[in-house]
Amino acid sequence: MANHASAVKRNRQRITRTARNRAAKSTLRTEVKKARTALTAAPKDAVALVKTAVSSLDRAASKGTIPAKRASRVKGRLAAALHKASKAA
Repeated sequence: MANHASAVKRNRQRITRTARNRAAKSTLRTEVKKARTALTAAPKDAVALVKTAVSSLDRAASKGTIPAKRASRVKGRLAAALHKASKAA
């Protein structure tokens, strides 16, 4: 339990940030998952979904929701998978 006003405020801020980050991460995971499934199922539709996922990754990294290096790594893997899928098709 917080014992003074600044600690109460920090707790409120923590709760707000946690909720915001949780929602952003959930959306991000969904978009990346959609892009990955599209790469295996329908490579022609995957380009738009990969682009959306990359945009979401950049947004999350810029806001500090996920680390920048993680965003870069996932973007690289998506791009490589897209390249591989487009070559096979």
